[in-house]
Amino acid sequence: MEIYQIKVFLEVARYLSFTEAGDALNLTQPAVSAKIKSLESELGTSLFYRLGRKIQLTEVGSFLYEEAPRLVEIESQLVSKIEEIKKGKFGHLKVGCTSAISDGWLPEVIFRYRQKYPGIQTQCIVFESAESLYRAVTTHQVDLGISDISFEEFDEISAIAIDSLHYSLVVASTHALARENWLSLKDLRKESWVLLPSGSPSRMVFEARLQELGLTLSDFPNVEIVNTLSLMRAFMMQGNYLGFASEFEFKSDYQSETLSLVPLQEFALDGNVFLLSPCRLNDSQQQRRKSRSSSPIQKFTAIVQELKERREPRSPVHLRSPSLVVRSSQRPETLTLSIGIQNGTIPTVTAGLVIQRLRLLEHFLPKDGRYGATQYQIQWCDFPTGAPIIQGLHSGQLDIGILGDYPLLLSAVQHQNAKHTRLVSFVSTNPDGSCNAVIVPNQSNIQSIEDLRGRVIAVPFSSSAHGMVIRSLYSANLLDQVQLTSLETSGILDYPIAADGYAHFAPFHEIAYRQGRFRYLEGDENILPAFHGVVVSATLAEQYPEVVIAYLKALTAAQYWYATAPSALSLISQWTDLDPEIVSRILSSCGSSQPGRFFSEVMIRPDWIEQHIHQLGQIPGNEMVQNINLDRWIQPEFLQSAHA
Repeated sequence: MEIYQIKVFLEVARYLSFTEAGDALNLTQPAVSAKIKSLESELGTSLFYRLGRKIQLTEVGSFLYEEAPRLVEIESQLVSKIEEIKKGKFGHLKVGCTSAISDGWLPEVIFRYRQKYPGIQTQCIVFESAESLYRAVTTHQVDLGISDISFEEFDEISAIAIDSLHYSLVVASTHALARENWLSLKDLRKESWVLLPSGSPSRMVFEARLQELGLTLSDFPNVEIVNTLSLMRAFMMQGNYLGFASEFEFKSDYQSETLSLVPLQEFALDGNVFLLSPCRLNDSQQQRRKSRSSSPIQKFTAIVQELKERREPRSPVHLRSPSLVVRSSQRPETLTLSIGIQNGTIPTVTAGLVIQRLRLLEHFLPKDGRYGATQYQIQWCDFPTGAPIIQGLHSGQLDIGILGDYPLLLSAVQHQNAKHTRLVSFVSTNPDGSCNAVIVPNQSNIQSIEDLRGRVIAVPFSSSAHGMVIRSLYSANLLDQVQLTSLETSGILDYPIAADGYAHFAPFHEIAYRQGRFRYLEGDENILPAFHGVVVSATLAEQYPEVVIAYLKALTAAQYWYATAPSALSLISQWTDLDPEIVSRILSSCGSSQPGRFFSEVMIRPDWIEQHIHQLGQIPGNEMVQNINLDRWIQPEFLQSAHA
């Protein structure tokens, strides 16, 4: 018995006419008669009998006329329900997640989802280990996963970053360390720690970072392992243990101020929250899914996207997700990286000092593929000026160098047996070129550049200040009438040399000026835009390009940290022993247009480089800069790969 037969019967019973029922159904009279005969044959009884030219319902027909509308209504409800399911109004959705996500991130999403789609039955399943969540997603125990681990090494899972989260030291609010605003793991190794079991996401993040720093959990002798967050809380609250967790774990405790988050310099970057789904669809199935926006999964994804767009954007550079794969220890290789930096030169701090202090390079160095068994040794070589960095690059003793504009060009000049370099990034720029200056003692009668005739100027040779001085003297026709003597240290006041004035780069001329015994020399100094950049040895660029890219990722992360971290200015002031006002005046963290300041900028400006080469190339002794092959020396593709 078909529903359509019932519908035809009901129309005939209503009109008591095959012809009128046919008109209502848009059928011919014979077609209506055929449907009724078919139904009567299936039931084994007549539904109508003829009374002259009219028809009447039999007893069975009358019963069916009373009861059949229920069947039609049920069919209508079924069809309607199916359509609603097709449109996503009803259905089932199982979301798997880790405990941190279930406590602090997912509740808001689930609430919004259920409010918007009350007909979809939503189930949240919490997994204590990353591996169990991975298996649940790949075996389809859940439809989607939300995790702080990406599983990017597995082809079976697609992971999309949907939010950020931050990892910190966690202590009771009464703990002495709760008042600290910046700590390092190396200073906390002797403390008592409490951690979740191996395989829990926060534990994986912690141990992965330790490995990058050349440490293991055995370097922390006082560690308790507990199975639950409540036990971890008890150890921190009652025993003053230190914990490590994301901002989502213990969220209510942070809000009630019973527990406190303390920043760790090794975890200055945010981590990611990932939306996980099984890669089980072929291309055609994926295309069909994209064309439907009505499934429970698609609607959940849309809710997540709405929340992501509503929240404030956070770091564009994140901590890499730890891996579940055990790295091979076969054929170990030790790769030593020697990096020449100038930690006292404020415009370069993001390229050296910050990366060094936050241990960012260790995090981004490649560890997969050909680097799976590589052990890295990083040697940070701090110099007061750029001259020894140039020498180190040319001799092959340095792999990476951070230099200002003039020494940057000198590193590209080829002498006999000098190693080749490649310019891969800028670090900071000073568009008005006012970063270098000549200062003279307050009592000096020197008022302008013309008064330097026959005088002695001390300057760090091969520095950006040196480049500024020779350009200015050449422009004023004084190059052979002013004696330049080498200032081999970064200081001025403590340098025992008889000179009429000093030329230096930031921040050293400003430090001397602020101490009250020097003033700035007035006059046109033939200013060009100033910049600092990163050069690498051609050998490193050709043999280990992934390492160069890793360094540039660390640079980008350091610059973002300097621009956004509230404590950045005070910490750099502390690390450099400089007044915070001097630091902020020299290197802007807000991107403003204030003159006299450097701005963090990694994009290379070939036009600025060409301006320096054009002017320097006319000065006796500097003609060699005109031979620099910029097309070969400048290699922006490394920066492009780092930002991809």
